[in-house]
Amino acid sequence: MMPRLKDIYFKEIQPALKSQFGYKNTNMGPKIEKVILNMGLGLDGNDGKLLKSCEEDLAKITGQKPIITKFKKSVANFKTRKGTNAGLKVTLRKNKMYEFLDRLVNIALPRIKDFRGLSSKGFDKFGNYTFGIKEHIIFPEVSFDRADKVRGLDITIVISNKNLEHSYALLQKFNFPFIKRGDN
Repeated sequence: MMPRLKDIYFKEIQPALKSQFGYKNTNMGPKIEKVILNMGLGLDGNDGKLLKSCEEDLAKITGQKPIITKFKKSVANFKTRKGTNAGLKVTLRKNKMYEFLDRLVNIALPRIKDFRGLSSKGFDKFGNYTFGIKEHIIFPEVSFDRADKVRGLDITIVISNKNLEHSYALLQKFNFPFIKRGDN
């Protein structure tokens, strides 16, 4: 069964972007290729119990088992050792990606306390969008009572387009709650 957001993308968003930007073909428009979630653990990465707890939470949020990332260098000021656990990472593609984005935009982001919208400054020069969430407990899959510590997430949305304006328009059509330009 096709996810709801994927169906909307093919039936409504692609034709709208084609007419808005004058593409010759609907496939010339921007597409979301993948969504990457990172959870940095810092010094808690060495504690097996906390690592397991964070791994379970991220698996519940994404529906996929995260991989454990390691430090590449030893840095004394940050108390890191090469090869120790740095954090967790999940890459979502295809149907799981659309299901996650649907839950993120319609359920999780509105649950953030004092949420005013996402900044439009999170786009890089390649048209990808990155933003951070301070509390992973905004997702309904994670039990607030069971979470030992509130952790942050970095979410990167990789878009197959080099134009920032087209990427911004795509995410607006997906109902991403951006702050209106000039409302800062």
